[in-house]
Amino acid sequence: MIDDERTLISRAARGDTAAFEALVARHAPFVHNLALRTLGDPRDAEDVAQEAFLRAWRGLPAFRTDARFSTWLYRIVVNLCYSRLPALRAGLDAIDIDARVDLPDLQPPVEAGALTDELRAHLYAAIDGLPPTYRLLIAMRHGQDMSYQDIADSMDLPLGTVKTGIHRARRQLQGALEAYEAAARGAREAGCAAGRSVGVGALRAGPFDPGAMESARA
Repeated sequence: MIDDERTLISRAARGDTAAFEALVARHAPFVHNLALRTLGDPRDAEDVAQEAFLRAWRGLPAFRTDARFSTWLYRIVVNLCYSRLPALRAGLDAIDIDARVDLPDLQPPVEAGALTDELRAHLYAAIDGLPPTYRLLIAMRHGQDMSYQDIADSMDLPLGTVKTGIHRARRQLQGALEAYEAAARGAREAGCAAGRSVGVGALRAGPFDPGAMESARA
């Protein structure tokens, strides 16, 4: 925990509302995004975010300063999501831990810098299409770059369950993006074939006609 955050927590625990507002500003974007990605409903996500910070404010006097504030806060968010979506906890408990404890850490489906607007939109749609269990894990791992251990602590889950769940979520995302890229490639090839067909038709129409050739290229 950085010293600046320790100071804010210490002040907020003594009732300093300005210090707590600074903590809220620092963590609110991810708290809201985590709830939204998990629950899929903006109104529910807003309610969970507000309730999470209210509980954090009330619980700060008992917060152990040797713990990570973010892990503690995200655990509050996760517990609230469990309450609103009971199937979420059941889905996490149902993940069978892979026999290989150290699963190969699949890379994210695409590098952030390589995302076009269209591909980014498709990736987010693919994430939204994951089961809530996997959406939550992906949001914590890639939305906040949390370690596997921090995720396990926040969600009160065995480390192996977290690794297995994230591995399977990434495989599903990779499959969705590969299908999208295959469809896009097919559309491009079909477009090229159609263009070649138009060009051949223009050549067969009669004597060389520059105007017809320009029309075929357009």
